[in-house]
Amino acid sequence: MGSKNVGDELEESLLENENEDGNETLKWRVWREMKLMWKIAFPSMLARVTSFGVLVVTQSFLGHVTELDLAAFALVQTLFLRFINGIILGMSSATETLCGQAYGAKQYHMMGIYLQRSWIVNIITATITFPIFIFSTPILRGLGEQEDISVAAGKISAWTIPYLYYFVFSFTIQMYLQAQLKNMVVGLLSASSFVLHVVLSWIFVYKLDWGVPGALGALNIASWASVIGQFVYIFGGWCPKTWRGFTTAALCDMWPVVKLSVSSGLMLCLELWYNSILVLLAGYMKDATTAISAFSICLNISAWEFMICLGFLGAACVRVSNELGRGNAKAAKFAIKVIMTTSIIMGVFFWIMCLVFGRKISYLFTDDEKVADAVSDLSVLLAFSILLNSVYPVLSGVAVGAGLQGTVAIVNIVCYYIIGIPLGVVLAYVVNLQVKGLWIGMLCGVVAQTTTLSIITWRTDWDLQVLKASERLNRWFLKPSDELN
Repeated sequence: MGSKNVGDELEESLLENENEDGNETLKWRVWREMKLMWKIAFPSMLARVTSFGVLVVTQSFLGHVTELDLAAFALVQTLFLRFINGIILGMSSATETLCGQAYGAKQYHMMGIYLQRSWIVNIITATITFPIFIFSTPILRGLGEQEDISVAAGKISAWTIPYLYYFVFSFTIQMYLQAQLKNMVVGLLSASSFVLHVVLSWIFVYKLDWGVPGALGALNIASWASVIGQFVYIFGGWCPKTWRGFTTAALCDMWPVVKLSVSSGLMLCLELWYNSILVLLAGYMKDATTAISAFSICLNISAWEFMICLGFLGAACVRVSNELGRGNAKAAKFAIKVIMTTSIIMGVFFWIMCLVFGRKISYLFTDDEKVADAVSDLSVLLAFSILLNSVYPVLSGVAVGAGLQGTVAIVNIVCYYIIGIPLGVVLAYVVNLQVKGLWIGMLCGVVAQTTTLSIITWRTDWDLQVLKASERLNRWFLKPSDELN
């Protein structure tokens, strides 16, 4: 397969150039690593930017309907969808760790089994969280949100239930294909669904005047269209080495997968819920509708750019897990350096863009001058959030590739919930900095997390991680003849 040859070329080129001039060898290695990194990162960026883009487009269409719908969707998206997104994306990162290391170790048939195990775990998880979308209005009332926003959010929440189960398959399939360098199909399908969503939203909202049902109906149709395309790709025979059909072997050894999934879920949940809690706190301010709208617009801009950084997270995870699976600790460390440098360069570019166009961006989401003023007031803080986005996702990807999710979860608890949120509350309500205070607290938490993860990555014994990866894969390995079909 083409994807296998790219990985093999990297390894062969390193061996061929081992005895050449040091500078030339370094240039050759950097070029090879960059080539392999972008083969993973670009499709991942395309998929994540466009899949998140459907939410941004939905918010944009609703924002031009009424400010109340904009604020209500902001609550549903940042509290409920992000809550579930954090759980399922986090638990799906176990697939990323296992499939990446299995591919590096050439245990190809195990990847399909890991994928099926993740589907089982995630479907059960999504079903357990299902009632949140049914009882969203009373939940928001109980949290003290305004009555009109709570009622509007309840109507919107019911329409997002199909999107809940879209998460189950979208995340796991992307990580399964990404681990074997076949995620370009995911990027293309996601980009196509984004275009479909824009067209359907325009027809349903503007032409047919269906309002909220039209915008969210377009969201569900476009999102599921991409997942159906991914099923066709896998089941249609384009993954012959890693997909051998459904098997009851997926039901075996579930507990170790559940434990890794839970630690993975906790790691990313704590990160994604961080922003959700801050949006909830914004709802307690004097002008709650404006505060929530402005804060969520800034978070969406940051999150959309963050989707690009998640491409580097995916590249870091795949490269580290592949090399650990192969038993090559030096190649894993070299990959981390190349990916981190590239991500920081892109982060600086977007940091500058945000400083220049901070206020103008708000008019993509709203015509309300009060909201635009509030967004403009946050633009400098938004720019520095975007700059930090270029660093800590790569470090998180390294942790996922090595299976260190539990360690990162502890770091997130301390940095976000002991440092970031309490500081944000003090600055917002005691010092009276309002939304700006919340954002400063958020930034402090991210800085603490980034610093801590940098130290952990620097001090990690990668030769030891190679041994741990080998032990994990050997413990869960099933020979093809042992599968219970």
